[in-house]
Amino acid sequence: MIPWQEVGRANVSGGDLVLSRRGDEFAIRLRGAELMNSRAHQSEELLATLGCKPFREAPGVRVLIGGLGMGFTTRAALGALPADARIEVAELIPEVVAWNRGPLADLAGRPLDDPRVTVTVTDVAKVIGQADGSLHAILLDVDNGPDAFTAPGNAALYGAPGLKRARRALIRGGILAVWSVEDDKAFTGRLTGVGFAVEQHKVAPRTGSGARHVLWIAKAP
Repeated sequence: MIPWQEVGRANVSGGDLVLSRRGDEFAIRLRGAELMNSRAHQSEELLATLGCKPFREAPGVRVLIGGLGMGFTTRAALGALPADARIEVAELIPEVVAWNRGPLADLAGRPLDDPRVTVTVTDVAKVIGQADGSLHAILLDVDNGPDAFTAPGNAALYGAPGLKRARRALIRGGILAVWSVEDDKAFTGRLTGVGFAVEQHKVAPRTGSGARHVLWIAKAP
């Protein structure tokens, strides 16, 4: 068995975020818990595919992605959107951006090199608060979902006030797509409570896996 080797480390509020490599496999962990793995990204890709699907042929599409991860969500969004679309990625941790320009770059085909993509080291909540009805879709792959495992401050994104801000940031009929490692019925209730029409999908992180991640595809009125 090839041992894991540390490739990078970032200090975050919940501890150290560690990027490790074993052969051609990469993992990002916090406090020993694996947050993401380069061999399990099917659900992240589906988040982008479903969230962007209504705008495949629309002009001037603007999409905000909260959380860069290993770049798979951004790559899938590029594949689902027209040539004139603009994608803004908001990533809170600068080391994650550096990893995606360095050791992780080729995993998803270097999506940050695409001219349609802009990546900013910032809190996605700040970008949402400034958008004011200009976004076609918001794709949130922040933390482990509504339970905010990595940073408790992320919970504000998933509470009713944060969801109302997301709704105001979207165009009419815009999409808020949210990824989570597990189901959360209270979160579904909050989405419908602020006016979203909600579809929920339970999907495998990779082909053959018995685990199920949860996607909420919420359409603004």
